[in-house]
Amino acid sequence: MKKEIISQSHDRSKAFGIYTEQTFSSKILKNEDLEKVLQENKQLIALSEPIINNLYNFVKGSGFFGILTDVQGCILNIMGDENVLEVAFNLDMVPGAYMSEEHIGTNAMGTALWEKKPVQISGEEHFVEVYHRWTCSAAPINDPKGNIIGTLNLTGFSSLVHSHTLGMVVAAVQSIELALKHQQVKDKLLWSRQYAGTIIDSIPKGILTISPRGYIKSINRKGQNIIGGTREELIGLSAEEFFVDWSKIRTAFSGQQYRLKSRTYIQHHHQNKEISLELYPIFDAQENRTGMICIFTEVPRVTQMESSKSNHKMYTFDKIIGRNKKFLNTLEYAKQIANSPSTVLISGESGTGKEVFAQSLHRASDRQDEPFIPLNCGAIPKDLIEAELFGYEEGAFTGARKGGNKGKFELAHRGTLFLDEIGEMPLFMQTNLLRVLEDREIYRIGGGKKIPVDVRIIAATNKDLKAEVEKGKFRKDLFYRINVLPLSLTPLRERKDDIPLFIDYFMTTKALKLGKETFTLSREKLEEMIHYHWPGNIRELENMVEQLVNSQSTALEYARQNGMIQELNNPTEASPAAFTPSSEPVKPLNTVEKEHIAKALEHYDHNITAVAKALGLGRNTLYRKLEKYKISH
Repeated sequence: MKKEIISQSHDRSKAFGIYTEQTFSSKILKNEDLEKVLQENKQLIALSEPIINNLYNFVKGSGFFGILTDVQGCILNIMGDENVLEVAFNLDMVPGAYMSEEHIGTNAMGTALWEKKPVQISGEEHFVEVYHRWTCSAAPINDPKGNIIGTLNLTGFSSLVHSHTLGMVVAAVQSIELALKHQQVKDKLLWSRQYAGTIIDSIPKGILTISPRGYIKSINRKGQNIIGGTREELIGLSAEEFFVDWSKIRTAFSGQQYRLKSRTYIQHHHQNKEISLELYPIFDAQENRTGMICIFTEVPRVTQMESSKSNHKMYTFDKIIGRNKKFLNTLEYAKQIANSPSTVLISGESGTGKEVFAQSLHRASDRQDEPFIPLNCGAIPKDLIEAELFGYEEGAFTGARKGGNKGKFELAHRGTLFLDEIGEMPLFMQTNLLRVLEDREIYRIGGGKKIPVDVRIIAATNKDLKAEVEKGKFRKDLFYRINVLPLSLTPLRERKDDIPLFIDYFMTTKALKLGKETFTLSREKLEEMIHYHWPGNIRELENMVEQLVNSQSTALEYARQNGMIQELNNPTEASPAAFTPSSEPVKPLNTVEKEHIAKALEHYDHNITAVAKALGLGRNTLYRKLEKYKISH
């Protein structure tokens, strides 16, 4: 087989016009031309150099030298003993010289490229006589796609010929090809990392990964902007250095939890920013936690501003009191529709908790970290409601604020706009509201600039809007536009089994808030309160309990003098039940509080978190009270 290969190679050499004389002229690149070829093959040169070095160390001092060529047979690198290299250089075997059959006839490098297989050429098997002194063993190098990109050759004096030499070259070539594959994988991983990094940097939320010990491993550009620092400054820092209450958050995220949402503050470079934080675990192949991903956004200033104005915390579904079956069905339905972008219409009598449900819907949706903006349509004068909703430009009317003013729609952008008592909205504004709901854009009064708004509408009414439509006082098209997800709240008189819960809750919370003592109603008076129809619903009940806590028996005497007792004693005529002082002794506030906490612990099976939430206390405060009253938990 080898003789046949050499014979065919000699025939090609003659066809190329190469002669066997002692002297010949080979093609040699120099200067810019050589630099260009070396640059084109820089990866092959770099990856093969340590492998050629290793190969040369096996034959060092034996008169061999190694040659690396490109796919055209141009020498890229040459390495070997100085004495033998000097002989080779005198024969123009230098970087830039072409070793292809086309230029020097039959030789191991050129023939390996032509035959696409390893080959050993010794002595007179070379076509050119000047190479008869050499024995050459060469093998083609393939890239990861299987394309030949060069050769590796080991050359020595012909007296040193050995079949094992070709095996060494083939093994070295396999190492080079493996290095090329590894580099390709490395390049792909680097590209993927850069690609993913570019995507993550474009996300308008802070994203960072944290090691199991709490140190930052990576962070995107938005995260750097929120925290305040460069990637180099932040990577390696402990999350405790800038996330307030990080140890508590981390503890809460232990166990089998797959997601945690929390609010905290960032303190870094003398900045104090409120953020909304989401945590997700990172698992290895064995499902062991190897860290976590944190996604965080800065709470918009408008949200903080509105929260500070409200003077109370936002309600959530878990704060809503009730065990009445019909009410619980309504509550479950509300939870199911909370994250829908569709408009909700909450209907119910005054005092049934429409805003409580509106806030809970907002807090259970993806918009929970954005503004919740309430507007009572019945409390705004008709000539001001348009400016209140859409805002105005400077000079739009007499008394307009300098620089103009944002309306509720702009303030609620990306959040929720709660339109309470929407049945009181003037007809001309109903038309404007319908247009905004359809177009999702507004114009300020006195302005011509179109302002896109992304707002979820939750409307509420204590009127029968269908009847208002029939009377011509409410637009039919707007009614159907806002009544996509209807939510009807049950009046308190239909939730009699919930009245004792409310009395117990308000009695305790009002006493704690006012620094007063609670007292226990007799069974008779409790029954009277349960059977009273409560036209003001929960709000009326809350006010009545607050009166009792504030003035104890004096409040009852005042009720008698003003005719309230007569109404309470006649529940069949839809009147409030009479209050008379209980025959039972009044307990000290500390005793009531201790009993109430003990009752809550038993109810929630000693779950401290659940008890603290139900009582409206912080965990630390609850622990102090447990210690104070010596209650076992």
